[in-house]
Amino acid sequence: MKKAMWIISFIPLAVTAAILQFLPDSLPMHYDMEGNIDRFGNKTEQLIFPIIILAVTGFWTIMISYSEKKSGTANTEKEASNAASNAKLLCIVGISEAVIFGLMHFFILYGAYIEANTNARQSVFDIAKISCILGGILFIITGCFMSNIKKNKISGVRTVWSMYNDKTWQKSNRFGAVSLIIAGMLTILTAVFSNGNTGIVMMIAYLIISSAADIIYSKIVYEKERKTEK
Repeated sequence: MKKAMWIISFIPLAVTAAILQFLPDSLPMHYDMEGNIDRFGNKTEQLIFPIIILAVTGFWTIMISYSEKKSGTANTEKEASNAASNAKLLCIVGISEAVIFGLMHFFILYGAYIEANTNARQSVFDIAKISCILGGILFIITGCFMSNIKKNKISGVRTVWSMYNDKTWQKSNRFGAVSLIIAGMLTILTAVFSNGNTGIVMMIAYLIISSAADIIYSKIVYEKERKTEK
């Protein structure tokens, strides 16, 4: 699955490099809050985002490799199974992110091409709106798999309270999965019915609220677990 993740991550860079010769030398590179083009740049700057996508994939690869290594050096069969399961889930999330980021890049690239060829002064797409919708989809996909993450130190809802034992971990991450899915749905709905700038602000707000709720819930679950043990 890591190989598939890297192949998908290389597609934006390969496609962009292949079509650069057909693009105008100067392309829109930045827009103000109203969507007006406020900076043009050399077309080679379009390679920056694909390179960032590869860097993010490198980060996921490190996390996946850590889980795979832990699976091989685990002291118990349960620990080995949990680590192997987490590695697969991280691969799925990494692939999903590569696809979402790739789509985002192609929207940006196509929009810049149209704008340059029509001498437009404003963005043909509300990139912030599109980014919010794609981001919301990524939150939902991540949330769908989040409840299956086994106890670990690098991913999931990781607080002092959620890490207490397997029960607090499972309950905290199931809640975290639901809260992330809700945040994703709200992000998409907000983006659809408002402009991109409002969508970005609200997306950040939803994530902050979701994270705060996860932390609070993990503490509640921990306290209940402690009372049960007593």
